Amino acid sequence: MIAKTEADPTTINRLYGRSSGHKLRKSQSDLVETLLPAIAVPSEGDITAARLFGDDRPLHFEIGFGGGEHLAYRADLLPDHGFIGCEPFLNGVAQALAHIRDQKLANIRIHMGDALDVLRRLPDRSLTMVYLLHPDPWPKARHAKRRMMNDGPLALIASKMKPGGEFRVATDDPTYLNWLLMVMQRHTDEFEWVVKEPGEWLRYPSGWPETRYAAKARREGRTPHQFRYRRLG
Repeated sequence: MIAKTEADPTTINRLYGRSSGHKLRKSQSDLVETLLPAIAVPSEGDITAARLFGDDRPLHFEIGFGGGEHLAYRADLLPDHGFIGCEPFLNGVAQALAHIRDQKLANIRIHMGDALDVLRRLPDRSLTMVYLLHPDPWPKARHAKRRMMNDGPLALIASKMKPGGEFRVATDDPTYLNWLLMVMQRHTDEFEWVVKEPGEWLRYPSGWPETRYAAKARREGRTPHQFRYRRLG
């Protein structure tokens, strides 16, 4: 997760936490050296669907994709849509690359780094869906400014989404759950909570697979919560 300056909450100060973990296997290193450059988001200039995929297709954006299982599932489900996945953790990127290779997915582009850097370079109203699934909760109060669910990043996300687009958020952390609901309540002019009946946020809608983080949470006795928000406008 990233910290923001006091003057501008969407400006990166520095990357917090690890960027890599255990040593990559040779097959993973090979993917990072060969496949990643071929599907990496350009490091400069505007980012559009046409630039990434050669046509004006719907764009999806996942912030912190972990091992990439959700990203790969959605891309396979919607082959005529384009997917941008951002993840600063090298080992997670390597796992995602393996999914992309094994499933022969041509509609994913990867950014190994900060999602906000890519978001800033997207045209306004260009994203059909945005995913923020089980982000680092930064549970200590003094670290709250490092959470992705904050007013600055959320305003940036809103500006990049098409009216009617969907923002999906999930967490199994009680502190983060209360925090995200509080933050989203401050943005009711931008987002509408999509919910039809009590308890709906405890079930996955069609086309939303359970991630390994959610499965781990269940094994450890925590309850994943899933929320869908529609971009107003």
